[in-house]
Amino acid sequence: MVMLHQLYTYADLRKQIHDDLRIQHPEWVQPNGESPMCDSYEARLMKTLNVLKRQHPSISYDCDRL
Repeated sequence: MVMLHQLYTYADLRKQIHDDLRIQHPEWVQPNGESPMCDSYEARLMKTLNVLKRQHPSISYDCDRL
């Protein structure tokens, strides 16, 4: 079942990705709740978004709003 979530901010998107990675891949989550694999994926996403912001500086990016 696919659940759709309303996202209003950049922080909402990051939180949703954070939560969904851990739900979809519980094997990546250590007993203490940490997940280096999920953290790696999240960091790669942030790096990609930063590259896009640098490549398209004329676009207005509001990190608090999508």
